[in-house]
Amino acid sequence: MSQPDVGKLLAQAREMQTKVAALQRELATRRVEGSAGGGMVTAVVSGELRILEIRIEPSLIEGGDRPMLQDLTAAAVNAALAAAQRMVQEEFQKLSGAAGLGIPIAPESGNGS
Repeated sequence: MSQPDVGKLLAQAREMQTKVAALQRELATRRVEGSAGGGMVTAVVSGELRILEIRIEPSLIEGGDRPMLQDLTAAAVNAALAAAQRMVQEEFQKLSGAAGLGIPIAPESGNGS
């Protein structure tokens, strides 16, 4: 058996690292929405899993049902975050498949802020 070409492996690793970084930058620009209450509350998050916007129908605010507003807001945010997480996972799976690795590449976990 021949020894693996370490130089070639390192070059492939650097190339993959560059592709992962580019994908992370691209995902940061994407916006994903989740809603609750039939669209009464909508949350928008980025591919970095950051909340960008929360939209609340005025009639919901005027109704004065604070507990329902809180529940719907939490549900909308959770739906948007789940959708963004699915999108990120799918894109990283595509990247790992395209690289011929056959193993999942997980994005770096949150940056602590």
